Amino acid sequence: MNSTVKVTRWWWIRHAPVVGHGGRIYGQDDHDCDCSHSALFAALARHLPAPAVWITSHLRRTHQTAEAILAHLPPHAVATRLVEPDLAEQHFGTWQGRHAEELCTQRDGAWHRFWLAPAEHAPPGGESFVDLMARVSTAVERLTAAHTGTDIVAVTHGGTIRAAIAHALGLDPERALAFAIDNCALTCLDHIHGPAGSHAPHDHGVWRVRHVNLRPQAS
Repeated sequence: MNSTVKVTRWWWIRHAPVVGHGGRIYGQDDHDCDCSHSALFAALARHLPAPAVWITSHLRRTHQTAEAILAHLPPHAVATRLVEPDLAEQHFGTWQGRHAEELCTQRDGAWHRFWLAPAEHAPPGGESFVDLMARVSTAVERLTAAHTGTDIVAVTHGGTIRAAIAHALGLDPERALAFAIDNCALTCLDHIHGPAGSHAPHDHGVWRVRHVNLRPQAS
């Protein structure tokens, strides 16, 4: 029997602030982000392990944020670099690119239904937060299995990180939406596989939360 405990450490970072969205809902619209705060990225880099697997979504704001952090780390900090579309932000369908005020005044009631049940209700042509949770949970399990016992730095999105927290803690979707996830904040979740997690169903291991929404102080 293998008694080795393996810990897979996930270091989740929300991308830097999106440039010029002007209060619009952007979801999976592909925008640039503001990476001008060099001291903040340096502070983030000081918290991160090396080497690590680095993962971004397919949206360029996550790539730009990762590059801004990696500029303060040595070349060996990246063991592997991956692009994972399943870690993208929630898709808001036909609402993407539109102002919230505009949607609030529309007569079909979809916006009001969404805010009455934001986790369950999908925007027209988009996905609900429940859909996002299913997508992210599947990706997290797959990537954890593929990189067991390593450090994974995932530069992704606010909704994605809330979904990952919900997966780790077994939260219902409505409770997961209560978490604040700020731009450039760090959330750390450990997956423990082995004797310490042997009481978990089907030997899938257990999760431990180290930090949620930690914003490193720039010097």
